[in-house]
Amino acid sequence: MVQDTMNVLERDLQEVNASGVRMLSMVREGVGLARTALIDADVDAAERAMLGDAGVDALQHELEQRILTIIARRQPAGKDLRFLGAMFQSLADIERAGDYAAHVARAAAELAAAPPLKKYLDMKRILLVLDEMLERTMQAMADGDADAARAALAMDDEIDDLYEQIQRELLTYMMADANAINTATKLLAVARYLERCGDHIENVNEHVIFWLTGQRI
Repeated sequence: MVQDTMNVLERDLQEVNASGVRMLSMVREGVGLARTALIDADVDAAERAMLGDAGVDALQHELEQRILTIIARRQPAGKDLRFLGAMFQSLADIERAGDYAAHVARAAAELAAAPPLKKYLDMKRILLVLDEMLERTMQAMADGDADAARAALAMDDEIDDLYEQIQRELLTYMMADANAINTATKLLAVARYLERCGDHIENVNEHVIFWLTGQRI
């Protein structure tokens, strides 16, 4: 009987892990669509990114309920309980990262209506870093790989540096040309959304590291 309970718990934990990875994959898809929307002025991609965010929200709610049910019914302990706690905390960060990807897509659809103020080289780089960061995070969660989580976490430093660089550049545009203020303000918001997206994925990796090592970053 005890063995049967352990087998059921193990299956439950595997399903939660797989769903968490799937949720990250959905956010990664949203980031990719946001990149296409912004860089290629693709309004269709923007709409698909915004629609996809509802699926992330729904999966978050489903997983939160599943985790709470597992804790109540199976009464896990030790590393299993730490895993469930880390996953529960990660869900909110994953959902927020998805929200910010949708915000980028929405802003990109608005920006597509006018000629670009500048080439989005730094933002494109941030989006590429976010994609790789999400890939490493998925690996860390799926494989229980603390080194992958640490590698993903470290990538946020480049995003922060690029964000500061974008801020300085856009402020220069705004001071030089009053006609650029409206577009530059929207781009500042996009840069902020991207920076916050990176912060939330960083948080997910901190939760994964705690699950695997019992240590807080």
